[in-house]
Amino acid sequence: MNILDDLKLQYRLGGIALRVIYWNIGCFLISLVFFYNFSNAQFAFPNWLALSSDPAVFMFKPWTFLTYAFFHYGFLHLLFNMMVLNFASNLFLTFFTQKQYLGLYILGAIFSGIVFALSFYFLNISAPIVGASAAIMAILVGVTTYQPLMNVRLLLIGNVKLWHITAVILVLDLMQFRLDNTGGHISHLAGAFFGFLFMKLLQNGTDLSKIVSRTLDFFANLFRKSPSTPFTKVHKNYKKPTEKVTSRIVTKDKTQQQIDEILDKISQSGYDCLTKEEKEFLFKAGK
Repeated sequence: MNILDDLKLQYRLGGIALRVIYWNIGCFLISLVFFYNFSNAQFAFPNWLALSSDPAVFMFKPWTFLTYAFFHYGFLHLLFNMMVLNFASNLFLTFFTQKQYLGLYILGAIFSGIVFALSFYFLNISAPIVGASAAIMAILVGVTTYQPLMNVRLLLIGNVKLWHITAVILVLDLMQFRLDNTGGHISHLAGAFFGFLFMKLLQNGTDLSKIVSRTLDFFANLFRKSPSTPFTKVHKNYKKPTEKVTSRIVTKDKTQQQIDEILDKISQSGYDCLTKEEKEFLFKAGK
């Protein structure tokens, strides 16, 4: 199994958090090819991807309230965001479902984008914004609101409370509010507020992530082809099944049993614990 096959298998089995990270990395690579200006070493994102605070732009490109959350201005910007996203994702998915995770990421990005656009409009500032930071803050603050006293072990520091980590990140945003990237910090704080609001509503029985889940299910069913059922004449066969048919069923059950054992091993010890033969078997079985 080569590296590409290994990445495909990890994407297929890694869950929604790993897929969101892959999406962000993929969008960065695409932007590096099409939107990076090597002469001045800067990205030049078009206004149909980056979110603009100009109503004349975002009113006719409403999808930018989401697309901006998958692009980044540089490698370090991407690297830091993905590190925090991976950290927050592991904590969030300990308590909540993958649909709730995706719903919070998407809704957090949209809400933060709206706050950014409105605030910059009333400040009479026109500027674009890209970055996943706002959506990541929504996830981090969401899980912190749910389990603020959770112990988290940090390298070279030791055990600290989860709310301590989140508080430090929020304070750093507030300290840099007037220095640079004001729009970015506005969206970060908006994402943090939405994460808090999302969790409080969820604890009271209102799951906002269902808005995203139902919307995605609607479009998935809309483009899914309905199975055609032409009229066919059915001939009943009352003969007993032969031994050959039975053997195929047994073989299939053994294969499925082996797949289940490998998936259990992944859930207990992680994907990296698999042997080369197990990875190749799982990759071939998933085709």
